[in-house]
Amino acid sequence: MIDVIVAGGGPTGLMLTAELRLHGVHVVVLEKLTEPTEQSRGQGLHARSVEMMDQRGLLDRFLAVSEKFQAGGLFGGIHKPWPDRLDTAHPYGLATPQPVTERLLNERALELGAEIRRGCEVIGLSQDADGVTVELADGTHLRSRYLVGCDGGRSTVRKRLGVGFPGEPAKVETLLGHMEVTEDPATVAAVVAEVRKTQLRFGAIPLGDGVYRLVVPADGVAEDRATAPTLEEFKKQLRAFAGTDFGAHSPRWLSRFGDATRQAERYRVGRVLLAGDAAHIHPPTGGQGLNLGIQDAFNLGWKLAAAVEGWAPEGLLDSYHAERHPVAARVLDNTRAQITLLGTDPGATALRELFSKLMDFEEVNRYVTEMITAVGVRYDFGEGHELLGRRLRDVELKQGRLYALMHGGRGLLLDQTGRLSVAGWADRVDHVVDTGEELDAPAVLLRPDGHVAWVGEDQQDLLGRLPEWFGAAVG
Repeated sequence: MIDVIVAGGGPTGLMLTAELRLHGVHVVVLEKLTEPTEQSRGQGLHARSVEMMDQRGLLDRFLAVSEKFQAGGLFGGIHKPWPDRLDTAHPYGLATPQPVTERLLNERALELGAEIRRGCEVIGLSQDADGVTVELADGTHLRSRYLVGCDGGRSTVRKRLGVGFPGEPAKVETLLGHMEVTEDPATVAAVVAEVRKTQLRFGAIPLGDGVYRLVVPADGVAEDRATAPTLEEFKKQLRAFAGTDFGAHSPRWLSRFGDATRQAERYRVGRVLLAGDAAHIHPPTGGQGLNLGIQDAFNLGWKLAAAVEGWAPEGLLDSYHAERHPVAARVLDNTRAQITLLGTDPGATALRELFSKLMDFEEVNRYVTEMITAVGVRYDFGEGHELLGRRLRDVELKQGRLYALMHGGRGLLLDQTGRLSVAGWADRVDHVVDTGEELDAPAVLLRPDGHVAWVGEDQQDLLGRLPEWFGAAVG
């Protein structure tokens, strides 16, 4: 029997697959598309996602094909300088088109031994106490111990599971596409600058060789947003807002997206789980969607592997919903706020001016940037040290940097006392005795996702916390 079937081979599904394969889990990815998509809705990785790639030894691959950017307080179309003293050793994002992100994660999953089947569409499922049966469009069936739906906002897995997806339908729609233009770049830039004085949902980003990424408000909301707009529809909207269509032609791809905001009521039902857009959809303001999905996968991967391997303590798999559902709910709320700020009515304009002034305060700018980049995420592990529940940045140690020690996806006890032990959990938790001036704590226990599960120096106290995250001791 397959250990885990992952429905969907986008960034979330591939990130999850790589995380599971680090632990030797037998994973099969089912992707309905026969070839990778060239559509690039996600445009890059925020700081927390950059950290995750570094934690798994993948950052150099992304740096080789990406450009760094710093956009502090990128919120509701308001641009501010990058804030000082952001709690990360990677104070930048990476401009990485989604197809490139998918390619790199696909390569990583294959290197680790994953099986990726394209042209395989999941149309049904059933589960029992021992596993999940998945029905494919060609009439065949597969059996696995667990199934994870990473199959997008129109998730078949979520629908067949019967999980509610409450929220608000789209009220506005935006057209997006990559195409060539004949207008000279200086004119395009000037027109865009003028239009964006009143319409922040309009844009034209040069991609090279005369190709632009064009964004323009649609005329109403389409009944079926899965149907791509035509080039003529796109050009009509460009003319309506800019007075010119820039001579747009030869589209690489065209798409549309709305501002619908919805979240699955539950991320787990028995042996079936949801991640990424299958669990939540929201407007793309702030560029958080792709990042939120792969961060779901980073949280879930080691927990699901623990369940497959049989050492997961009670409640560990349920902690995926408990931790990630509130995070996504906050993202949905901040995108709702940003859509309001992007409005064109006088109230929205006044609110944007006020918010822009507030973001001139360093603390406000830092708060907003930590929210958008997800470095401010803190899970509720109860009362305790200020680091508890937060992910630990890549601190420098005498023997190197912290994230270089986390490539294997295991737990880690970083011990500055030299007196502690993880005997009984050495098959799941690495013990590193080292010191660093950046870490103001005697010792920290890190989960495989880098979040701090314990801070202290008392061995008995540590022994009380290890089973909570890493199960019973062995031997």
